[in-house]
Amino acid sequence: MDEYEIKIVDAFTNKRYSGNPCGVVTRAEGLTYVQMQAIARELNLSETSFVTPSLVADIRAQFFTPKKEIPLAGHPTIATMHALVEEGRIELKEGPRRVVQELSIGVLPVDLEQRKDGSVRIVMTQAPPEFHRRLDRSVYAQALGISTSDMLDGVPVQVVSTGTPQAMVPVKSLAVLEKIRPDLQHLSDLEEVGHYFSTHVFTVEAYDATNKTHSRHFGPSSGVQEDPVTGSATGGMAAYLWRYGLVRETSYTVEQGHIMGRPGLVEVEVEGKGSEPTTVRIAGSGVTVLRGTITV
Repeated sequence: MDEYEIKIVDAFTNKRYSGNPCGVVTRAEGLTYVQMQAIARELNLSETSFVTPSLVADIRAQFFTPKKEIPLAGHPTIATMHALVEEGRIELKEGPRRVVQELSIGVLPVDLEQRKDGSVRIVMTQAPPEFHRRLDRSVYAQALGISTSDMLDGVPVQVVSTGTPQAMVPVKSLAVLEKIRPDLQHLSDLEEVGHYFSTHVFTVEAYDATNKTHSRHFGPSSGVQEDPVTGSATGGMAAYLWRYGLVRETSYTVEQGHIMGRPGLVEVEVEGKGSEPTTVRIAGSGVTVLRGTITV
């Protein structure tokens, strides 16, 4: 039997027991793919991160849901970088630092900076936005337990990726988000047939008027009934908002998790040429809530 140190870090928050919890194994050398998946299933969080050495970057990170590996993930990136700074493996004594992480989709940078309150601002650059097929609005309305009249007019339901393909479903209001009662089996079937990872439902309303959107996120085909605060989908949503002219600001903050009782905030940065978004970055902080060991 071997033991591995493990942490749980709440991401996209600086308050414990809010935001999105993520398991982090910062020294995962020796673990097999099967063992990583088993640990993720055992923790039963939306994602667990495993850090190993890389030949092409500063670290290699692999992210697992309870059912499968995910190519790019936002809140595990925040949690992982927070954990590595906490352990002293990433030092910020001399100011901001760029760390390069190897993911299954390639090598992407993460920028870190110490805030005045002692927390670390972690900025993740995601993959270039890709817009895939449009989806049937009526099918997704039915799967979410709402009507097509609850969905935002003039824009599509569409699969978008900034590293992880996800269905983007814009709705008219916070009231619609609050009343969603998803048929999780139906959503899971749609995700499997459509070859995308999960379903992101959002509105350009927020509980705090200084924020731009509020979201809910469902990934039943990956073992995630509802995800509190989702970084990869926020990136895809930001690209979608830019392309369809819903938000053309280059930096803003979005909300997620409030309806679940785990409020979190994601900072967004977007660059674009005309209506085409070219670069998306998401940012946030984390806080450790558990430290221990797991036996394999």
